[in-house]
Amino acid sequence: MLPADSHVHSEWSWDTRTGSMEATCARAVEIGLPALAFTEHVDHTVWSVEPGEFDADGYLSSLCTPDGHLIPPRFDPAGYLAEIERCRSLFPGLRILSGLEVGEPHWHADAVAKLLEAGPFDRVIGSLHCLPNGDGGFTEPPALYSRRAATEVVRAYLAEIPSLVAGSEVFSVLTHIDYPLRYWPEQAGPFDLTVFEEEYRHALRVTAGSGRALEINTRLPMHADIVRWWREEGGQAVTFGSDAHEPSALARGFREAAEMARALGFRPGPNPYDFWGRA
Repeated sequence: MLPADSHVHSEWSWDTRTGSMEATCARAVEIGLPALAFTEHVDHTVWSVEPGEFDADGYLSSLCTPDGHLIPPRFDPAGYLAEIERCRSLFPGLRILSGLEVGEPHWHADAVAKLLEAGPFDRVIGSLHCLPNGDGGFTEPPALYSRRAATEVVRAYLAEIPSLVAGSEVFSVLTHIDYPLRYWPEQAGPFDLTVFEEEYRHALRVTAGSGRALEINTRLPMHADIVRWWREEGGQAVTFGSDAHEPSALARGFREAAEMARALGFRPGPNPYDFWGRA
């Protein structure tokens, strides 16, 4: 049995125009997925973007101010929760969890706390998408790579993870700790994970000490060494997330990810939506 997909986006996430909660649920039934969590984007950080950084049809660019700052649209919790209930009635054999992916919650504690009052949200995952750009603003890794050495960007990202973990208690899972690797610039040469072992271990150690789970995100297949370091640094649990923004991407790479997690000492819980714990 495939593990639950604990990181899924639908039309209720502001950055996808191809998401569909109902179609994603139908896809889950089709492939035999026992459970999934719709962890929709909640972002409050306004960040600087580079020209041409976003999609070809111009949708994300349309959210930018004339001076090149992207302002994420507000999340609609009432509409989202109503759609969750509708899909639960349509797919009674599928366990559908409500959820959120909160971006940089340690910088937006009041706004995130107010939103969570609109719950219930079954699964809240924490993410880091942006970093300070040195000009008083914030920027995502793709644009930062054009301004700073690639190794410096990755180290800055990993250095911020402990602040994220210590500065917010609203999330139970840390997602895509390898986020900057998605955009590693070709001109920087092949990526060598071992160069950042010390920084990764520190970030993982702090996260493990907080009692949170680590997500094995399969949008970019996670390197087995990260999961091994997680266990060695005291990590007790993992989850699996496709980070799907359209139905066809649901649970991509999950069989391989589950095999890796088993090989590194993690096992499923009694319920399909449970975290995988240490064997």
